[in-house]
Amino acid sequence: MKRIQWLTLFTVSLVTFTGCDFDFSSISDKNLSPEKAQSRLADLVDDIEWTQDFVQRRANVSLTKTNLLDTLPDIDQYGVVAGPQVSGGVEVEIFASSEKAGKGSDGWLVDVVKEFNQKRFTLSNGKVAQVRLRKIASGTGAQFIAARKHIPQAYTPSNVLWIKMIEAQGIPVHKVRDRLVGNVGGIVMKKNVAATLREQYSTLDVSSIIDAVAQGKLITGYTNPYASSTGLNFLVSVLHAFAESTDSNMLRPDVVSSFESFQRNVPFVAMTTLQMRDSVQNNGVLDAFVMEWQTFSQTQPPMSVEYEFIPFGIRHDNPLYAVGDVTEEQKETLELLARHAESNAFTTLANNYGFNDLDDYSSAFDVPDGTILANAQKVWKEKKDAGRPITSLFLVDVSGSMSGQRIKAVRQALIGGADFIATHNSIGLVTFQTTVNVELPPQPFDLRQKSAFWAAVEDLETEGNTAMYNGIAVSLQLLLEQRKANPDSRLMLFVLTDGETNKGLKFGKLEEVIRGVGIPIYTIGYAEQIAELKQISALVEAASLNASQGDVSYKIGNLLNAQM
Repeated sequence: MKRIQWLTLFTVSLVTFTGCDFDFSSISDKNLSPEKAQSRLADLVDDIEWTQDFVQRRANVSLTKTNLLDTLPDIDQYGVVAGPQVSGGVEVEIFASSEKAGKGSDGWLVDVVKEFNQKRFTLSNGKVAQVRLRKIASGTGAQFIAARKHIPQAYTPSNVLWIKMIEAQGIPVHKVRDRLVGNVGGIVMKKNVAATLREQYSTLDVSSIIDAVAQGKLITGYTNPYASSTGLNFLVSVLHAFAESTDSNMLRPDVVSSFESFQRNVPFVAMTTLQMRDSVQNNGVLDAFVMEWQTFSQTQPPMSVEYEFIPFGIRHDNPLYAVGDVTEEQKETLELLARHAESNAFTTLANNYGFNDLDDYSSAFDVPDGTILANAQKVWKEKKDAGRPITSLFLVDVSGSMSGQRIKAVRQALIGGADFIATHNSIGLVTFQTTVNVELPPQPFDLRQKSAFWAAVEDLETEGNTAMYNGIAVSLQLLLEQRKANPDSRLMLFVLTDGETNKGLKFGKLEEVIRGVGIPIYTIGYAEQIAELKQISALVEAASLNASQGDVSYKIGNLLNAQM
């Protein structure tokens, strides 16, 4: 076995989760201790065939950075979940958030629209009104509209923050309803943790929770404020609290500095609320995390009995707005739909699905201007790492099954995604097929390292079998060595694969090791083995993405924008 010179197998006394001062391994009996996990990892790597063949050339790097909005995929990547039943009528397309345009208890608006289209309501001019409902996360929908890549006739995000943001971009909006169904964003906290905090604080609210996080008393996570309504609401609530409830002070330097200190003790940012729910249900090491009430109300034990819900921020009342230059016919169609949704039958259905339960909760503050909200997102991007550098490896599947369009899509996505990586973070590249190879050791992502990264990605070629877990083991070992050199660095691993492991180690051999070392593994999968990849990411509270060839660039860009 050819060994990389700068890698020394070692054991340290404590490995902390993504650079934060928490020993997560002590929380779960399923985990090995950090020492045992690292020792076992070293033994596994010792038996793996891996090489170092560093990229020698440098690519010509474009100095024009990719804008996240430029990576938006074709709108058809976000499926129509209810469509017109007749042709020739007046159609409106609606962007709808996931918790009401999904399936089961997350599909209330789907049921509304399907019956609406079946009933074939007629407008005042005798034409039939029909609706096309597209399921899309609130933040993603706002990005499509702001980029003017695809503007629907109407938009119903989880909360009104997104409406304010697209309005600030000069997009005309027209209110149809302030509320379709009632909902509330909240912090879901373990009951025993909440009881302990109540002994220390007179009131358990956002302010006391922020203080507890800042002092390291509470391990909490939240969702990406570029994509998630609850995440954006939480970000604004934190800034609003530091600004002493004054919108104009939210971006003041001392407020931003306080936010940066707060972020130092936040270990986990998920992409969406539903992803946060799935991750916590699989592992549950966080003391608290953000979630909407409707989602929380539909969870099963143990979460539903071991956690409590603490409302915060503005309400999530699922407003319905016409967007852009809609016709009077289309406005009338939206009005008919809103009335249909307000019928007794669908109000009862909404209640059964967990909506409208917390109507006694009022928004904690007025909705800020859209420009302030957009700048708050920028503050989050710049300060979320709290001054701590990130060291990350991209582990790329170059086995034969990734040939053709898949590897082409990966090359494009990684080169575009590189523009979302801050220059002070260290990035490297490892590939795997039958064997594992270190293409590029992690170094600060300056222009030289970015040029080498581009070259390594451009030169990716596919062949051989798929030894994914061998690649994960070697990559984790390389990252642990980086922590030895840079103790303050946060460590992350990104795995891009089709998941068809047919060589080397299997999941069972690495499951406890991954938990024990505590390095989050973000997985981006290509259809076949998505469930297994989710299982890997859930071990240390990371995200798993199902990236089809059409939207992988956007998903990776969004992920790196949130994490790097």
